[in-house]
Amino acid sequence: MNEYKSLNEFYRSFCEEVLCASDTETSGWTTEDFLTNVMVEYLEDAGEVTDPIICPFRGHGLQMNAYAVSDDYESVDIFVSIYSGYEQPRSVSQTDVDAAIKRAIQLYHKAINDLYTSFQKDNDTYEFAITLHKHKDSIKNVRICALTNGLVKPLVLKSITIEGAEISFTVWDIDRLYRCVTSGKMRETIEIDFQEKFGFTIPCIENTTSSKYSVYLAIVNGDLLASLYNEFRDRLLEKNVRSFLQVKGNVNKGIRDTLRNEPDMFLAYNNGISVTAESVEILRDENGKPSIKRIRDMQIVNGGQTTASIFNAKYDRKASIDLAEVFVQVKISVIHSVDDMDEIVPRISTFANTQNKIQVADFSANDPFHRRLEELSRTIWTPSCNGMKPRNWFYERARGQYADMLTRETTTKRKKDYKETHPLFTKTDLAKYENTWDQLPWQVSEGAQKNFHRFMLRLKERNGFVPDASYYQNLISKAILFRRAEKLVQQQQFGGYRANIVTYSLAYLSFKTAQRIDLCRIRKEQALTPALEAAIIDVSRFVHQLIVNPPGGANIGEWCKKEKCWQIVCEYDYTLSSELQSELISVSKPDAALSSPSQSIRALTQEELALIDEAAAIPAGTWFALSRWAKETNNFQPWQRSLLFSVGTVVGRGQKPSVKQAVHAVKAYHEALKKGFII
Repeated sequence: MNEYKSLNEFYRSFCEEVLCASDTETSGWTTEDFLTNVMVEYLEDAGEVTDPIICPFRGHGLQMNAYAVSDDYESVDIFVSIYSGYEQPRSVSQTDVDAAIKRAIQLYHKAINDLYTSFQKDNDTYEFAITLHKHKDSIKNVRICALTNGLVKPLVLKSITIEGAEISFTVWDIDRLYRCVTSGKMRETIEIDFQEKFGFTIPCIENTTSSKYSVYLAIVNGDLLASLYNEFRDRLLEKNVRSFLQVKGNVNKGIRDTLRNEPDMFLAYNNGISVTAESVEILRDENGKPSIKRIRDMQIVNGGQTTASIFNAKYDRKASIDLAEVFVQVKISVIHSVDDMDEIVPRISTFANTQNKIQVADFSANDPFHRRLEELSRTIWTPSCNGMKPRNWFYERARGQYADMLTRETTTKRKKDYKETHPLFTKTDLAKYENTWDQLPWQVSEGAQKNFHRFMLRLKERNGFVPDASYYQNLISKAILFRRAEKLVQQQQFGGYRANIVTYSLAYLSFKTAQRIDLCRIRKEQALTPALEAAIIDVSRFVHQLIVNPPGGANIGEWCKKEKCWQIVCEYDYTLSSELQSELISVSKPDAALSSPSQSIRALTQEELALIDEAAAIPAGTWFALSRWAKETNNFQPWQRSLLFSVGTVVGRGQKPSVKQAVHAVKAYHEALKKGFII
């Protein structure tokens, strides 16, 4: 994180981020939309919003730039933006803020009624409107947030009620964002005075023997924990773990059952929560016994499931649970030095006893993987080709690095030249490229942050994998592939769901080609071949039809997040053009990029290795015979028959098939045996 010396310095850096975003996006957004995109990323990092969706919309008396809807549809965030295009931060009038908020209020009112009827089904705003209309009875809280890179004087914005939902208002201007960023953490500091707020202090046991930290052990009532979560929500949750709050599993059901059936046993059965804090203010009674009066920067690093379950139990509309007998053990760790926070807090999160079996990966920018990738990105250039300048893609390991580099360029022309020769990509971009290539489009569709978390969990499976030059070069090829696909899909004017269409289309081509697209050629030429571009366009058209017509009329956005959606896309019968097939890497090449262990972060499991060995052990003639039998008997999909023949070819050359080939081929082989196929 940059140490900004002034608001003006932060303002210039922020505006550079907006301009950088506009240089890489191809969606046809306005500057106002790019402002929204950058600002909600900051707010997501700060825990102010979860999984926001950029969805620009302007209508008669209506406005929205982004939104977010909770998994239970009880909370809705609507963002409206006001862009100030000046070199220095300037005031935005209350009139302009009031007008933007009023347009958002009208949008919400129409959305819960009949706004969806104004749009085609495959329009992004339709998704928002139909979601709110279908779930309007579940909505409890709506927050309308005005975003601006200008300055807004403090406003008193009173909440209102619309059809049973409380509508609250907030403003994030550049000064508020600056204070949040420069506080030392990417979130507004939470400060709770228990005596002032609740009329009591919390008895505790203290241990202050360490020079690095102090620990306070306490037992708190479930009502208190639920109230704190109700007020602060995701801001209470350390970034590495809060994405797991909505996981539905046996552990969560067990917590709920205990709360409902044995509330007095909760303390005995539950491991409690682990909290970090910047400081704790202690009061002592006449006997010197300590109690907690105030806590600053409270962050729950373990026990998110417990906290969310207690909150949901109390505020469940259908079956609210009395928490009077529920008590929770709390361990509060106060780290004395700010310099130690980045090291100690992730370890507390990792090593503390969690309620779920899932161990949260270390998503820190200081992870060796990201540091090494940063090093590679500063030294490796793509070759010049077809009149294009060589490029040094800039990997932004920590927010603000790219904008900081731009500030060193003293003229507008030098800044422009730098952007051209140093394209930006971020950690979430990296995760998007890799998970698409590895055929996980439903995970990519979950949103940038969740997808990044999933990528990091996959990376953990590689046991300390550190990227090398080959890995980095292939990654840049995937970046070029992805960004060109975005433009090609945008040109089709589908009307919405571009991000989903792009990831599903490229994942499908990765699948159909068995990841044999020539990444080396893409990197050298810094472009895609006409045959590959034509295939992306063709695939995007049927992918669009498949994802916007989910079975049973399901929510399109939610449908794209399901693996079943990917399975249906995979089953589509599409034949690669002869031109594209001729360009694919031959699996017989000893130096083929496909065989490079550095091409992907994915590690093969023992089960997958066993499947590869099993496929390789079956004679080539058997695979060819199986392919003919499948065609003659009309068994399997055409792509499966083709895959069986390809596996036979690979085995016939004395080689082993890829994991994707082996998984599908062995499954088909055993199904055929059950259907009477004779070897």
